Amino acid sequence: MKPMFTIHAGEYLVGSYIERKFKRVNVWVPPRDTGVDLLVSDRDNRRAVSLQVKFSRDYLVTHNRAEFQKQLRVCGFCTINRSKLKASRADYWVFVLPGFDFRTLDFVIVPTKELQQRLRSIHRSGPTIRTYPWVTKRRRCWETRGLRKAQLLQIRDGDYRDAPRDFTKWLNTWPTAVKQLNT
Repeated sequence: MKPMFTIHAGEYLVGSYIERKFKRVNVWVPPRDTGVDLLVSDRDNRRAVSLQVKFSRDYLVTHNRAEFQKQLRVCGFCTINRSKLKASRADYWVFVLPGFDFRTLDFVIVPTKELQQRLRSIHRSGPTIRTYPWVTKRRRCWETRGLRKAQLLQIRDGDYRDAPRDFTKWLNTWPTAVKQLNT
């Protein structure tokens, strides 16, 4: 076993949230990089769910114009290695989006296969995927990388429609698999 390492902020936020919200589970940090950042098991350690965690700071205040400030909670940025996503053995990918100005914390918890399919359809080429997850105050979540200003304004106003880019279904919705471990 290699020496222990320090977990990053996103892993800490996910682990501490799960421990607060789900009292009957154990959260584990693997001692080496296996492509899984956290394991969540039932209290008897018989069943587990694996999580890959991506953390983003909030770019809303520093990189977006005033016309977006009031309607959005957080604007994130993550880089994903396409081959690592394709080979991922994690059950879910968790995007941690802390909103600086409004002091919010949002999680986007997506099944790995679903994330692979959606990002492949949105971002067709290249070894890395740069994703810009935005969360609105209306509690909608969108992948905004590559959209034009008119489309971003539609997201801001709640009028945008594009199923592959809509991640609202997974916004702050912990999957049934994690909830079942809590029984």
